[in-house]
Amino acid sequence: MKLSAAAVAVLLGCLSHNVSSFSPSSGSCLTRTTSISSSSSSSSLNVFSPPGSAGTGEGWIDPSAPVNTAASLQKTLSESLKGSTFQKRISILGSTGSIGTQTLDIVDACPQNFVVDALSAGNNARLMAEQVMKYKPQVASLSTPEAAEELKTILQEMKCSDMPRIVYGPEGIVEAATVSTADTVVTGIVGSAGLLPTIEAIKCGKDIALANKETLISGGPVINPLVEKYGINMLPADSEHSAIFQCLQGVPPGGLRRVILTASGGAFRDLSKDELFDMCKNDPRAVQKKATTHPNWDMGAKITLDSATMMNKGLEVEIVIEAHYLFGASYDDIDIVIHPQSIVHSMVETQDTSCIAQLGWADMRLPIVYSVSWPHRLKMPYKPLNLAEIGSLTFKAPDREKYPCIQLAYDAGRMGGTMTAVLNAANEAANEMFREDVGLGFLDIPKLIEGAMEAHKEDFKNKDVTLDDILSCDAWAREYVAEKTRNVASSSEPILIV
Repeated sequence: MKLSAAAVAVLLGCLSHNVSSFSPSSGSCLTRTTSISSSSSSSSLNVFSPPGSAGTGEGWIDPSAPVNTAASLQKTLSESLKGSTFQKRISILGSTGSIGTQTLDIVDACPQNFVVDALSAGNNARLMAEQVMKYKPQVASLSTPEAAEELKTILQEMKCSDMPRIVYGPEGIVEAATVSTADTVVTGIVGSAGLLPTIEAIKCGKDIALANKETLISGGPVINPLVEKYGINMLPADSEHSAIFQCLQGVPPGGLRRVILTASGGAFRDLSKDELFDMCKNDPRAVQKKATTHPNWDMGAKITLDSATMMNKGLEVEIVIEAHYLFGASYDDIDIVIHPQSIVHSMVETQDTSCIAQLGWADMRLPIVYSVSWPHRLKMPYKPLNLAEIGSLTFKAPDREKYPCIQLAYDAGRMGGTMTAVLNAANEAANEMFREDVGLGFLDIPKLIEGAMEAHKEDFKNKDVTLDDILSCDAWAREYVAEKTRNVASSSEPILIV
């Protein structure tokens, strides 16, 4: 059915009328703020039930993703009705990595919909040169002046006729993120290095296709107010949060009851706790190799290792980070379930206890394409999902003794404030050292994270957290892990955190 312009106007008008219990400035539902109490004088305005499994709305916040509010419903409908003949101009941070190269695959599949205005990467000047020649960006950024000079030389040898501005370092990443013509920035950088360029992109009014989960893990208290202030769209580009985001399309304000994150279980999902600990003790080399090889997903080494330790999924459920900030859900209303097949990418439970799930092959291009095309559905040349081919799907609760990082994430989430920045930085540092083979054991990763969290309690801050606070805690936690690594690596017995 095709809607006329007049019909669309009437429909949007009805939406505006029926959601009058929302604050126009923030899009927040009064049932989540001033009208929770039954004695409130404005209780007659309560159109929607409070969100959450407990039904109180306690701990819920306004989401940074465009869901769960009157404003998001209006925006989604308005954008959807424009059709899929749009063209977006994008900047890709981390263009030579897993997220970046798969984003460029999408550009190749839909050249009429996407133009690449800026690329940034590490030191892979050769691959960056190939990308520059193909996509002709205005800006190309590499991490060091040496890599930038190498890129310039290669492009000259390739007789590049559209030479980009070649920049480098943190300033170069920011320049790529803030190039004036780009509509959307894909943040495919791994780690907290993605925080500052994301902030600057938001200030320039650019939508964010968020693949850098540390941006919200460390910077959520700073990022969410900026999202509201500048009115941009924060669009999740990782599989689990994209699934939740997709499931919430059309769910009315107050309709979300619970978020259910699915986790593959990582590289050690088929081992019992005792088998894993025995392997860590007797064959640490095999553990290191297996920990960085994901059974389902094509991801970078850092995220693959996070999946093995379950820090990846642990971080997603904390009250102050991604799921909390993206969708507004409270810590108590976010659960984890192990799903080895990685077909159900996550689920939401609505107030009537219906569960809505998003399914698809384990292909990172699927969540990425929705983040850069939302709310449109582009025709893609991918293999359709065949449930008969899969045969069966299984689910089970995670073993928190086997995956102690989950409990650490819950604990940090309950504390909030600067604790999640410490959690993230300690994990990132320990993850890197494990992959560099400096003698760190697999089970030493949660040990170091827990130690950093305990040590940080003396300087913990949970009110009026600033960007400087976050960056200071990030630097401190990395130094802590570096200092303790030698002692931890020389320990003969793993310490299980329960």
